[in-house]
Amino acid sequence: MNYDPQRPTHRIGFVATRIAGTDGVSLEVGKWAEVLERMGHECFYITGQSDRPEERTQLIREAHFKHPMIVEIQRQLFGRQRRTLQISSEVREMTWLIKEKLHSAIRRFDLDLIIAENCLTIPMNIPLGLAVVELVMETGIGCIAHHHDFVWERERYLVNAAEDYLRTAFPPDLPQMEHVVINSQAAREFSRRTGLVCHVIPNVMDFEHPPEPPDAYALSLRESLGIGPEDFLILQPTRIVARKGIEHAIELVRLLDDPRVKLVITHDAGDEGDAYPQWIQRYARMLAAPVYYASPWIAHRRGVAPDGRRLYTVWDAYQNADLVSYPSTYEGFGNAFLEAIYFKKPILANCYAIYRTDIEPCGFKTFLMDGFLTDELVVQVRQLLENRQAWKEIVEQNYQIGHRYFSYARVEQELRTVLSKPSMSPIIP
Repeated sequence: MNYDPQRPTHRIGFVATRIAGTDGVSLEVGKWAEVLERMGHECFYITGQSDRPEERTQLIREAHFKHPMIVEIQRQLFGRQRRTLQISSEVREMTWLIKEKLHSAIRRFDLDLIIAENCLTIPMNIPLGLAVVELVMETGIGCIAHHHDFVWERERYLVNAAEDYLRTAFPPDLPQMEHVVINSQAAREFSRRTGLVCHVIPNVMDFEHPPEPPDAYALSLRESLGIGPEDFLILQPTRIVARKGIEHAIELVRLLDDPRVKLVITHDAGDEGDAYPQWIQRYARMLAAPVYYASPWIAHRRGVAPDGRRLYTVWDAYQNADLVSYPSTYEGFGNAFLEAIYFKKPILANCYAIYRTDIEPCGFKTFLMDGFLTDELVVQVRQLLENRQAWKEIVEQNYQIGHRYFSYARVEQELRTVLSKPSMSPIIP
C-alpha cells in the first residue's frame, strides 16, 4: 500500500538505525512526526533502538549500528580496499534478515509510505541501507529519503571495500523515492554526484510555541554541577568531537578572565573516539579554564540515576545558559544554533560553510568568529554578559527571524509538496 493523497489519514513509518536520545537525527524525527500528525497522519517507528511509544514501534536489533555483526561488517569494509568472500556473504545474510523484518513491520502497521532517516545517507549500517532499497523495489512503497550526513562528507569512509554497496544504496536512485536534504550546499553536491533532484528542508524548531519559563527543577542544574546562581554559564550543547571546535570555547572562557565564567559541555564523545576529548581535557587544564562535563547529568528525560543524582534534559541546560557556544568548523545544518535561538540565548558561532550560505543571510545577530577568536569579539561578549537589556533585544530579534524561516510551518509546507509527488502514489503491478 502506498501514500494516497485522497485518504484522510496516512500511516507513515520512520526507518532508522536509532530513534532515541538527543542526536540530531532522532530530534528531527520527532519534529517531522509532530508536523505529520498535525497534518492528520499516523507515525510509526522501525529501528534498532527507540524511545518512542512501544505500540507504534517495531524494534529490529540488527538495524542498530552497534549490533555486533554490523560493527564487524563495518570494520571489514572500511579502511581497506578488498573484502573477503565471508564478509560479502555476511552482508547478504544480514540484508535478507533485516529486509524480512522490515516487510513484517510494514504489514504490522499497514504502512502507506516510509521515511528513511539517514540510513540511505551515511553507511553506518550497510545491510540496513541495502534492505531498504530491496524493500522499496519489491513492494513499490513510496519512500522519502531524509539525508543528514552523506558518505562523501566523512573522511573515515574514503578508503573502503564497499564501493558497490555505496553506489547501490547511499543514496539510491529509485523511481519510488523522493530525496530531502537539510541545506542548499548538500543539495548542490547531491545533484552533482547523483544526477538526481532533491528537496531542501532545513532543520527547524517549534517557534509557533515559545518555551515555558524555567521551573525550579531546571534551575537546580546549576547547583547539581556546582555552578553558582551569579556565575555566567557558557553552554557548549554538543558532543566532544573535533568538528565542534570546542577549543575555541575554552579559549573564550580563559580570555574573558572572569572567575564567574564557567563552560558547560553537555555531551561526551559518542562514537567518534577518545583522542579529541582527552586533548580537550588536557587543553582546558593547560589554560586553567573552568570546564564542567555535564554528560552524567544529561538524559533524554528528567529522572534520577541509580546513584541518586538528578538527571536533566538538554532543554534544562539551555534554560540555564547565559551564552551558547557553537564554534563548529563543519555542520550539516546546525541544530544547536536553532535551539539557542529558540531558547532566546545569545550565540558565539563560527562561520562554517552552511552557516555562511543558509543561516547568515537570514540576518541573525551573533558573535561571529571566522576560524579564530579576536580581542574585539572577546570584548563584545564581555559587554553583553554585563548588559541584560542589549542581551534581551538581540535574542528577541533572533527569535522572530527563526520564526520566519525555520518554523514547523515551513516543514509542513515542504512535506505537502513532497507527498503530492507522483512517486508517492501507488505503483500498479
